[in-house]
Amino acid sequence: MSENTNSTTPGASPAVQALPEKPKSNGPKYAAIGAGVLVVALAAGFGIKAFTGSDDEKLTKITVGTTEASDPYWTELVKVGKEKYGLDIQPVNFTDYTQANPALSQGQVDVNQFQHLQFLADYNAAKNDTLTPVGSTYIVPLSLYSKKHTTVNEFADGGKVAIPNDATNQARALLLLQSAGLLTLKGGGNSLSTPAEIDAAKSKVGVTPVDAAQTAAALPSVEGAVVNNNFAADANLDPSKALFKDDPKAKSSEPYINVIVARKKDADNPTYAKFVQAYHEKSVQDLISKRTKGTQYEVKRSVADVRGILTRIESQIKAKK
Repeated sequence: MSENTNSTTPGASPAVQALPEKPKSNGPKYAAIGAGVLVVALAAGFGIKAFTGSDDEKLTKITVGTTEASDPYWTELVKVGKEKYGLDIQPVNFTDYTQANPALSQGQVDVNQFQHLQFLADYNAAKNDTLTPVGSTYIVPLSLYSKKHTTVNEFADGGKVAIPNDATNQARALLLLQSAGLLTLKGGGNSLSTPAEIDAAKSKVGVTPVDAAQTAAALPSVEGAVVNNNFAADANLDPSKALFKDDPKAKSSEPYINVIVARKKDADNPTYAKFVQAYHEKSVQDLISKRTKGTQYEVKRSVADVRGILTRIESQIKAKK
């Protein structure tokens, strides 16, 4: 799966409520990452497809679970990994993203790269697992759009803003609206906030939760709408015309840092650190930026930082139960 729907998937764990935001791909879809790449079954029961890599015995093999193995940047990532880092990178594509973490936990892949820290924390808390980040990748900013206004200052007092109704995106949307000065959350809010925590007396607007896929469609009937990147692109909304975006450098955006993840016992594996380095090579990042029209913000936080953020989110989840 190369594109995020950010909606709850039937049958998924209740705590894992939304697929992490992905940059919108603006190029053609590809069935494989390069000529001569073979698709084989990796493990029965997981609904995954493996893309075989180099047979060079001098290379160190690493299998990487992802939902976007068909994206062309993987061709460059495999090439850079081989030529500069001595890695035989083998992407393993998941058509069902809910299986990516269980497959990693059970050793079907070495690492995965598809989720942000909030999603990982939800999974670990729900499954009592200990999957851990080995590197950061990017953040896709969440944006506020309006068909009626050109600035947030024009929003009517008591007006409504449409926001996604799934837990992960809903909390993030509330934090965005608070940063925009449109509402106030009791206690300051966090990545688990709900509309019940809005301090109406201190807020200019209220919210109307709708399915994430319907936020753009709701624009004509509300003051504005918080729309995920992929749905904004589907609705032909120009990201440069967004009235407000969450700041990828802000502390409130930290739960939405996407990460490369491994099993806890392999957390300090040097091969995985090399893969993180390969991912951040300029030639790889240039292809990602080109295909996403700059909607992705590259993040290069230390491993200690992202693990600390994960611990904080997991503590918040446990405290709220």
